Amino acid sequence: MTLQRRQFLQLAGGAGAALAAPILPRVALALDYPARPVHIVVGFPAGGVTDLGARLMGQWLSDRLGQPFVIDNKPGASTQIAAEAVVQALPDGYTLLMASSTNAINVALYDRHNYDFVGDIAPVAGVMQFPLVLEVHPSLPFKTAAELIAYASRHPGQMNLASFGTGTGSHLAGEMFKMMAGIDMLHVPYRGSAPMLVDLLGGQVQVAFDNLPSSIEYIRAGKLRPLAVTTAMRLQALPQVPTLSETLPGYQASAWIGLGAPANTPADIIGRLNAEINAALADPDISAKAANLSAVVLPGTPADFGKLIAEDVAKWTKVIRVAKIRPEQS
Repeated sequence: MTLQRRQFLQLAGGAGAALAAPILPRVALALDYPARPVHIVVGFPAGGVTDLGARLMGQWLSDRLGQPFVIDNKPGASTQIAAEAVVQALPDGYTLLMASSTNAINVALYDRHNYDFVGDIAPVAGVMQFPLVLEVHPSLPFKTAAELIAYASRHPGQMNLASFGTGTGSHLAGEMFKMMAGIDMLHVPYRGSAPMLVDLLGGQVQVAFDNLPSSIEYIRAGKLRPLAVTTAMRLQALPQVPTLSETLPGYQASAWIGLGAPANTPADIIGRLNAEINAALADPDISAKAANLSAVVLPGTPADFGKLIAEDVAKWTKVIRVAKIRPEQS
């Protein structure tokens, strides 16, 4: 033990004080946090479901913790600009990422990264899960996913399966569907859900996986026919629509959003944010607002959210490699 260390222990009152010394500043840090505005970085433009979820959580955290939680929209490069900005920020809890399933997809989709999403972003809390729906134009005779699979098996390559972009969750959900069903369908990519829906509604394409929030009003109006939802359980919004896992056991694919922080952010700050977000997700008003987005809340510990991320990375890595998917060139 060095002279300086012995002097410190003596001044601190012995070994007991030495043990307490590293704990007290961390407790103070958690109690004092946040002492200034916090920025939540979103990798999508304003108005989308990720942005709306971030603003919902930001308002809740602002009200509960007494400091503004400011939403910074940094769209571009398939959310990688936003993620890199957070990775490069100080790990002090004042710069957070509204992470999404797109971040997990990017791990395998892109060969080069300036950061490691799994290693450089610490999971804080899940926020919402957005189901996908397997849907067809109502002129088609299929009423169930099994009927669609049977027809596609008899007519390989003759049906098309639209998505809102190569490498998106919609595309990967479709590729996993084809893999698990053992069928061949022609992939037709669009640049976003909106143009895809225009052609699906017009009958130019036949089948698609879409985010439920984008399609649910068309489904309710009878302009699209849902065959299955991609969640593990049936949805309150569409209780008569079966899950795809009822036809293809083990199938599950949903978009999600959740809060992340730079790696090495103090655990007590992560814990406090997690507790506040879980309190929000248990609030009936927040749950109702999530339901209005056709989403389900995603409560849990940081470890739970980390497990979801790891499972998505593993699942989509397999799909991307088997289907040999490459990112679209801008």
